[in-house]
Amino acid sequence: MKQKEYIQKVNELLIKQFGIPERNKKLPDALDLLIATILSQNTNDNNSYKAFRNLKDKYISWDELTIEKRNVIEKEIRIAGLAKQKSEAIKNVITQLKKSTGEVSLIHINQFSVEEAINELIQYKGIGIKTASCVLLFALDRNVCPVDTHVFRTVNRIGIISEKTRDKTFYSLNKNFPDGIAHSFHTNLIRLGREICKPANPDCRVCPLLKICKYKKKNTDMKKTGKTSKFMLLDNIN
Repeated sequence: MKQKEYIQKVNELLIKQFGIPERNKKLPDALDLLIATILSQNTNDNNSYKAFRNLKDKYISWDELTIEKRNVIEKEIRIAGLAKQKSEAIKNVITQLKKSTGEVSLIHINQFSVEEAINELIQYKGIGIKTASCVLLFALDRNVCPVDTHVFRTVNRIGIISEKTRDKTFYSLNKNFPDGIAHSFHTNLIRLGREICKPANPDCRVCPLLKICKYKKKNTDMKKTGKTSKFMLLDNIN
């Protein structure tokens, strides 16, 4: 089975298991989404959402951050963890946008191609390919599948891709990606990674991909399944 066909089959099975993921009825602002994605790094969606709301409730617009002290931003987002690094990244993006475009906005990337938009965003310190591609998918509705820790693990484990890094996985996965399925594929893979295809002791016994998965060390032992959260940060930014 070719990669494109394999991706489509995986997507169909994931939808059968988890359904079509809900998403924002209205696309969020690209800069809102970028900041939310920065906050989501290395923490859970509930804590990063609280940090995002702290910022939105405190500041009328992101322009205010151009003159705000970084340590004040750090205090507001502490719940998301890595507050110093994240506040530095946010402050840097806001400052550089104002300096380079004259406004605190990402509206200028709307007309960019996927490659152009990613190259534009990753020039900012603290912004990597995963964060940039999240902006493209969730704010600009581009058919791009970001590669976070869950997507990286699952697509390589399943056998869709065979790469050693997230960035290489991103480019290999999106090279010939099927049209119109990026949001459902990405979101349901995250659910698969959180609930079933975990880093250690994946619960292959209940996996919807069991029959087509190429993972050689399948775990089919009986085990209890814990509670998981269905809340997805980037589909709740408004």
